[in-house]
This record gives sequence, structure tokens and C-alpha cells, in this order.
Amino acid sequence: MMQTLVDCDRMSFAEFIEWYPENGKRYELYRGVVREMMPIGDHELTTSFLAEELTLEIRSGHSNYLVSRMCLLKPEMTDTGFIADVVVLDRRELVNEPLWQKASVIQNGKTVPLVIEVVSTNWSDDYAIKLAAYETMGIAEYWIVDYRALGAVRYIGKPKQPTVTVCKLIEGEYQLSLFTAGKRIESDVFPELNLMTDAIFQIA
Repeated sequence: MMQTLVDCDRMSFAEFIEWYPENGKRYELYRGVVREMMPIGDHELTTSFLAEELTLEIRSGHSNYLVSRMCLLKPEMTDTGFIADVVVLDRRELVNEPLWQKASVIQNGKTVPLVIEVVSTNWSDDYAIKLAAYETMGIAEYWIVDYRALGAVRYIGKPKQPTVTVCKLIEGEYQLSLFTAGKRIESDVFPELNLMTDAIFQIA
């Protein structure tokens, strides 16, 4: 995923959702600065695969969930809104989202059982900024899919290798588990999910 700063004045979050154009492009707001998100081919293949796998799992027994790739997550950070690569929403909680009908904005962590970011050149956002933001929101599970092993050694170990980091919210803090080649992803949200890391890594 490439990021390009949009040439416009700094915005509040309210101004951002009023400005957001209906042109099919994806934009994020980070501390008042608008960023256009432009996925590269491998990133899009990986993201689409994960969305499809979770959709199949939802159809098999999680009827209250749905997968979104365009909703805007509003953390507690000032003038900030993120569009994650894959978001699982709980339909039952959408009635508690005051901006859902207006702009597909999610503010409550209870509405999001699982969020996934597929790592690209801006990997520090996923491992640090977004991890902290999603943790503070109270999102139960956060996956960081680093199929190119771009993250720093302190995050994925040495030697660096493709890794899926599953962050589970326990007593208000994320506890991290790393899954490398040949491992089955262990998810509390989808405990019966049969998804191997190799299937994710090979897609790209």
C-alpha cells in the first residue's frame, strides 16, 4: 500500500468526512493530514484473499458478522481516521454507531471483532501507530500480515521472515503471537478457522 499526501489544508475529522469524495479512492486522515491509500498488486491480492476467507467463515456460522473494506475507523487520536485493509463488523452493534448511516464511520471497538492490516512500505504505521489506536479503541483482535517481512526485527524477530502477528486484547492490552511459515492462524474470534500462513504468503 502506497501513501500519497493530498494537497489540501489540514482538516478536523468532521471536515474530513464532509470532504470525502465519492471517486472510488481510499483516503485516511492522520493528525489532520489527508493521505490517499494506493494498494499495489500483491497487497491487493492478499487483502482480497483474506476478505474472501473470512466471508466464507462468516457464512458457515457467524451470521451476525460482515466484512468491510471501506468503513472508516475513528480512534481516540485527534483528527484521525483509518481505513483498514479488512474489517469484520458486528451487525448488532451498528445501531450504536452515530456516524454509521452518514459516513460508514466506526467509533466503538465492540463493533469490530477483528481488523487486519496488510503491511507495506509504511510498516511502522501498522506495528506502532495503528496497533496503539486499535488497542485503545478496544478492538478484540488485530492481525498484522507482513508477507514481505518488512517489519523491524523487534517486531518479527531475526532472521526476518514473512509473519502474521495476531494481537489479542486481554485486560485492555494486546498480547502478541507470531505465526510464520507452516503455521495455522489461531484466532479467538474465529476459533474454527482453518487458515494456514502459507496460503496467505503464497497468494502474493
